[in-house]
Order: sequence, then structure tokens, then C-alpha cells
Amino acid sequence: MNVQYISFVFLLILYKTMGHVDPTLGFVSQPLDGSNFDIQKPYDIAVGERYTFVKGTHKLWVYNTDKPFKISSNTLPRTEIRIQGYDYSSGVWQFEAFGYVPYGTSGVSIMQIFGSDPPSATTTMLRVYNNSLCYYRHPILSNIYDKWLRINVIHDVDGNSVTVFIDGTLTYQTTGRGGKSHYFKLGVYTQDNSSFCMESRWKDIKILKHT
Repeated sequence: MNVQYISFVFLLILYKTMGHVDPTLGFVSQPLDGSNFDIQKPYDIAVGERYTFVKGTHKLWVYNTDKPFKISSNTLPRTEIRIQGYDYSSGVWQFEAFGYVPYGTSGVSIMQIFGSDPPSATTTMLRVYNNSLCYYRHPILSNIYDKWLRINVIHDVDGNSVTVFIDGTLTYQTTGRGGKSHYFKLGVYTQDNSSFCMESRWKDIKILKHT
């Protein structure tokens, strides 16, 4: 066990005994610009029909009747930003952004850590069901509609753990799902019992790595 991992574990223990904290302590923000954002949207329409970027805010929406993101895919409709350039297979990585989900959006994943051991394709999904933020189907925060939330998700690959902070509060922690390669995604990706229209908005997106 290396010194970096020991220090990260110590931070998690400290977080559990505190209220609001800065979950980015000990992490370094990585360079990020538009070239790192790959927009995945229904294959038969233009990007601008499901995505806008205005005054620093990414707005993504999709309808449950939309096509998948490519012709050969049998997945459900999505409009997502796939973070490029920071795929990882080891270490401790963190996603940070301010996210907003408007009233009525339900049955959708708004953030993912892609990659896991089969049969799952993902290590993490933050989903929205009826005004609640869920880790997959497990509710972790209620009354989320129409407000900006600071969302931090930490993936400790070697320690096989995922930790979620909302507005600086440790909200959920669980084991990972394995996998040899991972990356972050955000936006809207249709899940079960979805609303007709699904939307999320994002600003101040960051990718951080533990030092």
C-alpha cells in the first residue's frame, strides 16, 4: 500500500467525522477544454438539436422516442458528454461539476463512470427518479429539482471504492465494480420508467487526480 493511497484513506475517515468539507483536498485539477468534450446524441439529428453551451452552462436533453447515439447501437436514447483524454485504469480520480435537473425529468442517468467487470458496463451511475438523486436505484438525496448542486464523485480504482459528495457533504460510499479502463460521462441517458423529456445542465466541469 503506497503513501498516496494511505493519505486518501485518511482523508475519507476525516470526511466522515466532519460536515461540509472540500472533497478536492489533495487532488490536482487536470487541464480541460472543449477538445475533451465528445458530445454523444441521437445519430439522426444535429448536435444543436439536443445540446447547447451558453454563458458557461452545458444544457443537454433527450426524448425517450429518440434514436440511439449510433446506428449500430441498441442502447436507449442519450445526449451525453463523454470526457476524452482522461481514461484511467489506476489511481484515484475525481469528477466535479455543478449539476441542475429541471422539474419532471425522471428515469435517467445524469452522470456515469464507464467501465467495470462484466456483465455491468459501468462502475457508477447517478440517476434521477421522481425528484431524487440515486446511485443506480438506491436513493441518496431527495428534493433535487430546480437547484444547482455541487457534485463530486471520487473513484479509487486500487481501493475499489466510489464516494459521492453533494454540496461538500459525504453523501454515499460503496465498493467499485472492477474493470480495466474507465472514463467520465455526464448529461442524460435514458433508463427505466423515463419521462418523455429528460434534461440536465452542467457548469464548472473539472477532472481531478489525487496527488
